[in-house]
Amino acid sequence: MNWQADWGLRFRMFLTMFLLFALYIVFAGVITAYMGGGLLVFAMLFGGMSLVQYYYSDTLTLRSMGAKTVSAEEYPQLHGSVERLSQQADLPKPKVAVMDSNVPNAFATGRNQKNAAVAVTTGLMRTLDQDELDGVIAHELAHVKNRDMMVMTFASLLATIAFMIVRWGAFFGGGQSRGGKGGGGIMVAILVSLIVWIISYLLIRALSRYREYSADRGAAAITGNPSALASALMKISGEMDNVPKNDMREEAEMNAFFIIPIKSGIVGRLFSTHPPTENRIEQLRSLEQEMQSF
Repeated sequence: MNWQADWGLRFRMFLTMFLLFALYIVFAGVITAYMGGGLLVFAMLFGGMSLVQYYYSDTLTLRSMGAKTVSAEEYPQLHGSVERLSQQADLPKPKVAVMDSNVPNAFATGRNQKNAAVAVTTGLMRTLDQDELDGVIAHELAHVKNRDMMVMTFASLLATIAFMIVRWGAFFGGGQSRGGKGGGGIMVAILVSLIVWIISYLLIRALSRYREYSADRGAAAITGNPSALASALMKISGEMDNVPKNDMREEAEMNAFFIIPIKSGIVGRLFSTHPPTENRIEQLRSLEQEMQSF
C-alpha cells in the first residue's frame, strides 16, 4: 500500500479543534453569565458529556442509527472484506455492523484506530458488487486511519449542546437568571447559542468536505482500484434518489459521517457536508490514470 500522510487534513483537524476550543471558552462564559449555574457546573456538564462521547461514541452512534454488530458467522463475506482491507491498511480489524435499511450507505465511528466500527446498510450490499463494496469499506477504513472521526464527533457534540440550548433555552432559565437579568439574559444566551451552533456547523462542513476527498484518496491507496470506488459512488448517488423520504431521511443529521449524504433538496445540497459526487469521481479517475502511468 502506497499510503501517504495527508498533512492538509491534519492541519485542518488541528485548526478545527483550536477554533472549537476557543468557541467553547466564549460559549461557556456567556452561558454561565446569562443562564446561571456557574462555570464549574457548565464545565462538569460538558466534560461529562465529552467523556461519554469519547468512550462510547461507537456504541452510541451505532445504536442511534439502528446498526447492530454482526459476527463472522452471520456475514462471512463482509467480515472477510473488512479483515483483508484492514490488513492492507495496516489497521486493527474494527467491529463490523449492519443496518437494515434500503438506503445504500456506510459510515465509520469510534474514538481511535483500536476502538472503531464500520457499518454498512443491507441496501448497500444489495446495490454494489464485491469490488465496489471493497472500495466503500476502504473509504471508511481511511477515515479510521486518518483519525478524523473523533474531531467530527467533538465538533458535533458542541453543536448539539448549542442547539439544545437554542431549542430549550426557556426551560433552563427558570424565569429569572442570576444577576437579575431575567428573560433578557436568557434571550442573549439563546442568541449566542444559535451563533455557536452555526459556527460549529460551518466548521463541521468545511472539515467534512476535505476529509471525504482525503478518504477517497486513502481508499485508492488501500485497494489500488480507484475506479471501483468511483463506480460505487455513482451507483449510491443514483439509488439515493429512489429512496422513500420516510426511509432513514430522519437520520440526515448524521450526514457528515456517511459516505454520501442523504439529500434534502436544494438547500440541503447547498449546505452539504460532502463535496459534489461528480468532483469526487473526477478525482478518483485522475488517480486511476496516475496509477496506470507507473
